[in-house]
Parts: sequence; structure tokens; C-alpha cells
Amino acid sequence: MVDVAEKEIMDNLTFKSDTVLSDVHLYYPNKRHLMVRLNAAGQPVFLSYFKLLWNTHNWASEKNAREATAEKEHQYKSREELCDKDRNNLKNERELNVKGLEALLDDDGDLEVVRRPQSASDVEVEDLLRDRVYPVILMRGEDDAFEDEEQECTCSDVVKIEHTMATPLEDVGKQVWRGAFLLADYILFKWDMFKCCTVLELGGGTGITSIIMGTVAKRVYCTDVGEDLLAMCEHNVALNKHLIEQGRSEIKVKELDWLQDEFCTDPEAPYSWSEAEIDDLHDHCTVIMAADVFYDDDLTDALFRTLYRITHNLKNSCTVYLSIEKRLNFTLRHMDVTCEAYSHFRNTLNDLENLQDTKMKYTVEPIKLDFCQFLTYERIEQL
Repeated sequence: MVDVAEKEIMDNLTFKSDTVLSDVHLYYPNKRHLMVRLNAAGQPVFLSYFKLLWNTHNWASEKNAREATAEKEHQYKSREELCDKDRNNLKNERELNVKGLEALLDDDGDLEVVRRPQSASDVEVEDLLRDRVYPVILMRGEDDAFEDEEQECTCSDVVKIEHTMATPLEDVGKQVWRGAFLLADYILFKWDMFKCCTVLELGGGTGITSIIMGTVAKRVYCTDVGEDLLAMCEHNVALNKHLIEQGRSEIKVKELDWLQDEFCTDPEAPYSWSEAEIDDLHDHCTVIMAADVFYDDDLTDALFRTLYRITHNLKNSCTVYLSIEKRLNFTLRHMDVTCEAYSHFRNTLNDLENLQDTKMKYTVEPIKLDFCQFLTYERIEQL
């Protein structure tokens, strides 16, 4: 027998976790994660290298860029042809091995395996194919933390991102999420659409999507809240100046709190807006983007209110790109696998599209995920 009080507790039973870990970090369990320092909150900060699958950052002219795109497609097709060729070769080798198996048996019928010594060239090839695991040393302080890393890699096909791992829910913006990679892929695939644009990112987090956008756009306002997070984002922009300079772009890291009705213009506050920057955003912004920021219903509502307010003040028509991962969770309340955060996002998006407004008209259009992948991550069907 269960009394009423106990039954109410069982009906409202929930499980809570202190930390959240992005799948992107699990995908890179190797030397690309270097613990470099502790941040102001005492959290370990890592520096990760994310390699672009193709070098797409040569925008010296439109002709060169289109030639690079054609070459990229050629490489993709060649890679598929090589895969087919390798499959056929593997099949033939297996048939030959079965037929020639008797030749490898000794007098007693045992298999005799002849091993050859490994040459230096084989070792070099193996190093290229597989990353080795290295121990890392935690350093406190910022002066020399990135000295060796900056000397090690400033090539045009690597994005360097400072981030934390296994954070509390309120600090998930300090991690790198799969939705940011998906949006970055789309930017690189449709780079000519974003060329010379003024762009606003909502909930920029570590800044990886704004950095990719900064390789093509004229100006990017990367926004979020929290001085520690914004400082990390600003440092990431500095770490990737070798990419941004090629696009002759400018990335400005600014505070934008969705729970506030106005821009922060206090000159004493870090990452505040000047009146000139607000006017520039309203006069020239044609692209707004947000990646993997829909995980809390209250924040989702706040973001859409902010989106509505900003688009109402823009002088030009604007396209908003939203990237989201549909996360499946089993809940005791439903006794089933549900996607409550995603469902709330979809409902709010439908409300925005059906909004009766004499000045604004919002149209929602899904984007197929059949475009090229430029960053190494798992593009799951829930994206």
C-alpha cells in the first residue's frame, strides 16, 4: 500500500546530472585535446584542433574559389572511385588467398607466416593514419599557454578552438556541439551566398561557427552572455586570425542577453555595444544564425523573442539559419522516448511562421543534409 504523499513523489520522480558532455569531444580522444589552463571559474580549458577535410579558404577571387569547388568535387568523386577499386582489389585478394592457402602450409599442415621487417617508410605511413596518445600538462596562466601551439600549426585547413568539457548545464556554451559543425559545413558549402554579408550569431559559445563564417562574410557579430565565455570566444577568434584574414573579415564578440529587451551599451561593461555598432547591425545585417541552442524551453522562448525584436528593426530582409540536434531521451513521465526540447522548438517555430504581423512575414524552410561535409564529426540523422 502506498499513501498519497508517496505516490505524488513517485509521479514527479526525476533524475538530475551535474555535468553534460558533448559527443564531439568523445569523437576526438587523442592528441587534438590539449589541456592548457584553468579558467576564472576553475574549470580545465582544452585546446582542440579541428581539421577541414578540404582547404576551402582561398577566396582571392571568385574564379579561384569556383575552381577550388570544382577540384573539391573531383576529389570527392575520385575518393569514391578509389573506394570501389579497393573493394574489388580486396575481393580478388581474398580469392587468391583461398586458392593459394595450401602453399603456405608446412609439412605438418600448420600455417607458416613469413614476416618482413618493418621499414622506416612504413612507420611514417602508420603515424599519418593513426594519432598517438600523449600525456598533457596543465598550465595555470595565459602568457605562455599557447606559445607552442601557435608555432605548431597555423595552416589554413585547421580550426583551433579553446573549450571546456563535462560542464554544468548552465555552461554548455563552453563546449563544442555537433550542430555548430553542421552549420559550419553549410557555410563552407554555400560560401558564395554569405560573401560580404553582415552576420549576427545568437549564442555563439566557443565561436567556431562565427569563425567559419568570418572566412567569407564581411562582418560577424558573435554574441553570447557571461564574461568568462565571451573571453574564451574572443581568444578563439584571435587563435584563428590566420583563417579570418584570408577572408578579409571582421569578427566582433559582443554580449547579447536574450532575457533583456535592449542591447548592453554600458561603456564600462566588457563586450558592450556602441551606438555605431547597433546602427551597423540594423542597417546591414542580412543573415542571423544560431547553432544547438534549443535545449531549454525558457531559453528557446527568450531566443525567439530576441529574434523577433531584432528582425523588426532591420532595414533589409534577413535569412535566419537555425541548426539543432534532435536529442532523444527516455522520461518516466511519458514512459517513452521523447524529444521535449525539440518539440517545444518546433511549436515555437510554427507560432512564428503563423504570426499575424502587418510588417513582418516569416517563412520556414527545412534544408536537406545532402551537402558536403568539411569537418570531421558524425553527421547523425537527428541533426
